[in-house]
Amino acid sequence: MSCNLSAGRAVPCKDVVGGIQKVFFVDFGGLGDVSLTADEITNCDGTFSAYEYALKGGSSLEQTVTSSRESGTAYFEQVLTLSLTKLTKEDNVQIKLLAYGRPQVAVVDYNGNAFLVGLNNGAEVTGGTIVTGTAMGDLTGYTLTLTAQEVLPANFITGATVANPFAGLTAATETIVVGTNS
Repeated sequence: MSCNLSAGRAVPCKDVVGGIQKVFFVDFGGLGDVSLTADEITNCDGTFSAYEYALKGGSSLEQTVTSSRESGTAYFEQVLTLSLTKLTKEDNVQIKLLAYGRPQVAVVDYNGNAFLVGLNNGAEVTGGTIVTGTAMGDLTGYTLTLTAQEVLPANFITGATVANPFAGLTAATETIVVGTNS
């Protein structure tokens, strides 16, 4: 593998915004064999359900590069922080299942980009809270932190849409399970 740079970068236009619109949880391994071209997910052959969680503020994806000259290693820690409003007994069950598992997570940002967190190793729930708040305006709901450690940053997914981040993956058979209001 060549370690030489292959492109430069100009200062981009100011035409982007921060934040995450939705996440889609897929049970680990459900994507099947995943094809990468130039570090972008271009296909997968799995049959899976993707569970959609709509978000409103307070959620982010942050990736930290960890590189060690001494050990000759480099990896990317992907940390997904979610804020989910309102407590329900149904959501308690799903939060528990997320904590027990290690899903792969498609993240759709407000710029229409879709990324896959936990491609090879899955994402672990490493923390969170179930809170009622104190004051009238406080969050009553869930905060979750999911962490993945991968050899690549979270990969872009080709052909993604806000409604279906897997829309461009022609060999995939996905069922999008849209969230409900409770």
